[in-house]
Amino acid sequence: MDANNLIIAKMSLISETKKICKLNNIKPARSKGQNFLIKEGIYKKIILAANLDKNDTVLEVGPGLGFLTAKLAQHVEKVVAVELDNKLAEILKNRLDELGIKNVEIVNQDILKSESQKSIKSLKSYKVVANLPYNITSRFLRKFLEEIENKPTMMVLMLQKEVAERIIAKPGQMSLLAVSVQFYTEARIVGNAPKEAFWPEPKVDSAIIQLRIRNYESGINDEEKFFNFVRAGFSAKRKQLQGNLSKGLKIRSDKIKDILKVNGLKETVRAQELSVDDWKKIFLVMDGQNMV
Repeated sequence: MDANNLIIAKMSLISETKKICKLNNIKPARSKGQNFLIKEGIYKKIILAANLDKNDTVLEVGPGLGFLTAKLAQHVEKVVAVELDNKLAEILKNRLDELGIKNVEIVNQDILKSESQKSIKSLKSYKVVANLPYNITSRFLRKFLEEIENKPTMMVLMLQKEVAERIIAKPGQMSLLAVSVQFYTEARIVGNAPKEAFWPEPKVDSAIIQLRIRNYESGINDEEKFFNFVRAGFSAKRKQLQGNLSKGLKIRSDKIKDILKVNGLKETVRAQELSVDDWKKIFLVMDGQNMV
């Protein structure tokens, strides 16, 4: 698409978005993360990243006005669209009816609350596509990666760019968030979405991240205990790992230093320098010795 056509496509999307909002007296609320995507090329990147086929079921979170919903519906067997906002859910229903789209189920609930569990549990194999409000990112990831039993096979999420970069971090820049997500998934950023690609324009840029759920045994039998262990390691960012673990787990520092040494790590290592595999190795040794 040349530059002129790109401008026309963008104008068409933003014009239609504003028209729908005006007709329905919608004033996008920043508190609800209502920043509507108005760039066609980014929709295409999302669709491509989700690697869709006609047998797929997609759980779309925050469908908004339904531009992405309609595109997803063309590629898959079924879309389950979960929308918290009552008015947006009604608009979505009417727009899909007008477009003659029949393979979308609209769930007017909070994806983070217990009432949405029934819709999720009924999905045997599915992918998640979501343009997430920034303020629910951590809770959403925890829910779909740690809490629910029938995890998706893949998630394609629009996140704040800074958060996406933290998720895919390498040893040296790791965080509790990075360890938590990389424990369950193979994560990569597949595209960027500058703030100008949304209306109203948010204050920060976004990125599209693809999370492929790992389908092998992690080797960790008690994941809750493992993540409590990791949290202890990250409890004081600027301090050494052995000090954090010693304080958090009430274990003598010299014992932890010995375990770090056996695993090829310096006794001065900090939490952000460890890979997910490093965390697993240390945990399994300490758990085997009843130290955690």
